[in-house]
Amino acid sequence: MSLIEQYITETLKNNYMPYAMSVIASRAIPEIDGFKPAHRKLLYTMFLMGLLKGKRVKSADVVGQTMKLNPCGDAAIYETLVRLTRGADSLLHPFIDSKGNFGKQTSRDMAYAASRYTEVKLAEICAELFGDIDKNAVDFVENYNGSMKEPVLFPAAFPNILTTPNVGIAVGIASSIPSFNLKEVCAATISYIKNPNEDLKFIKGPDFSTGGYLIYNAEEHEKIYKTGRGSYRLRAKYRCELKNNRIEIFEIPYSTAVEIIIDKIVALVKSNKIREINDIRDETDINGLKITLDIKRGTDPDLLMKKLFKLTPLEDVFSCNFNVLIDGTPEALGVKDLIEKWLRFRISCVKRALEFDIKQKTNYLTLLNALSKVILDIDKAIKIIRGTTEDSAVIPNLTKGFGITQTEAEYVAQIRLRNLNKEYLLNKNFFSSISKKKKKKKNVSEK
Repeated sequence: MSLIEQYITETLKNNYMPYAMSVIASRAIPEIDGFKPAHRKLLYTMFLMGLLKGKRVKSADVVGQTMKLNPCGDAAIYETLVRLTRGADSLLHPFIDSKGNFGKQTSRDMAYAASRYTEVKLAEICAELFGDIDKNAVDFVENYNGSMKEPVLFPAAFPNILTTPNVGIAVGIASSIPSFNLKEVCAATISYIKNPNEDLKFIKGPDFSTGGYLIYNAEEHEKIYKTGRGSYRLRAKYRCELKNNRIEIFEIPYSTAVEIIIDKIVALVKSNKIREINDIRDETDINGLKITLDIKRGTDPDLLMKKLFKLTPLEDVFSCNFNVLIDGTPEALGVKDLIEKWLRFRISCVKRALEFDIKQKTNYLTLLNALSKVILDIDKAIKIIRGTTEDSAVIPNLTKGFGITQTEAEYVAQIRLRNLNKEYLLNKNFFSSISKKKKKKKNVSEK
């Protein structure tokens, strides 16, 4: 067997680098619309299924349909779907209205039900993701087998990149973006449009779906807003029942889980590092999360909680690394930079949608102008068509006879014989379009 000498640098370039770029650009890092490809394929499939309105359908149906765009397998697709649901509590602003057991962000061991048992539809907020998507607002590409088209990005009408939490690990690069309050982000965006030099005073800090306190550090906060790198300290919320010698923890940091906290406290009690606790229970139910600590008489609950904050994940860290794909290239951006990049993208979407509308209305106007010429002399149109011996010559003859374009002539030629009367042509083509516009304006003003 003969050996072929090959430079390691060339091998890495030819084999490893394409794989690394594929993971970065097509899997792990979110883009300026706030989504990774897996999220986008799933939500767009649900949009095509008409799930923005109407009733919920089985999650298994959605997963099956999504495989037309995403060939990764039903388990991976369903796991993506679970995270986007209202039931999972993973997102501050969920994109999927759900029914059934989808597990919980705050639980490590609570498994979500199989896709055949759960039901989903798109949440109302998704209407802001798909606006003008049918008006060439964004680019479309073919799916993996060329059988259908899918959007490269969503023309999101709000800075979703800041309101949806995203964590991803690629090859040599990672991304970790917390969720910010939608109302605050929109207010900051409006303020930025009016004055790009103004500070982002409206965004007070991250807002997590699991609640809890955010320990404010002005210097670290400013660093994250400018560079997109740093960390926030999160702390659980608790209440004391002194009569029953009990502490109830009802909100925990986003980055941990109930089971992890309980395991750590049990380990501390067994090692005698914490002696004030008699019992610990997970009493989470339909009313929400609750970890109950039975404490010994005479114990100061606030001092005990200070100890637990130091020794357990009841106080945890969320590391920020705002890596986002901008035109296919990963960039580390601050909050203001993300808003600026999103605005550029959104302006492009709006311009493209307006250009589409202008083109459509211009084409319609030219057809109406052609029709107006025909209305003035319907008998001439009939005479031209009847006097033409060959079918292929009908369009050229109408073009010459009325001085209209080929497209306009084809539009005229497609009108049925019974519709070649003035009343029909006037009512159906001119006045109907005007009346529709008036009705639309009336409905909007009433709302």
